Amino acid sequence: MKKTILLSTMFLGSLIFAQKNAPVLGGDRDVHGCKGSAGYTYSQIRNNCVRVFEQKIKLKEINSDKSSARMTAVIFSKDMKRAEIFIPDGAAKSIILEKEGKNKIWKSGSHIKDSYALLPYKKGYQIKKNDEVIYQ
Repeated sequence: MKKTILLSTMFLGSLIFAQKNAPVLGGDRDVHGCKGSAGYTYSQIRNNCVRVFEQKIKLKEINSDKSSARMTAVIFSKDMKRAEIFIPDGAAKSIILEKEGKNKIWKSGSHIKDSYALLPYKKGYQIKKNDEVIYQ
């Protein structure tokens, strides 16, 4: 009888300990309050949480050696002078590109390691990284 009580107490104690140390479901908000587990990421242009896969302009990865191609999205500022791209393999969640003059090309600044450009392509857009097309 003492063994049963002792084992039951140990079992219940381990459950309580596990619950206290378990991550809270949905408790993965980032510094902006965006819930990553719900698919949200922060948009610098919108100054709000967005779901990349719900955006109007979506581009697919090309020349992927992976079994499934990834996708990205583009969000433009209201004045169309800035574009935000969400590149899944970078350290930053998104990259802001600036439009140069009257050209329809948005480019990243020299403050980041790689050079990114967004330009019109057929009826959509394509993204180049170091002059190589990576999304369209």
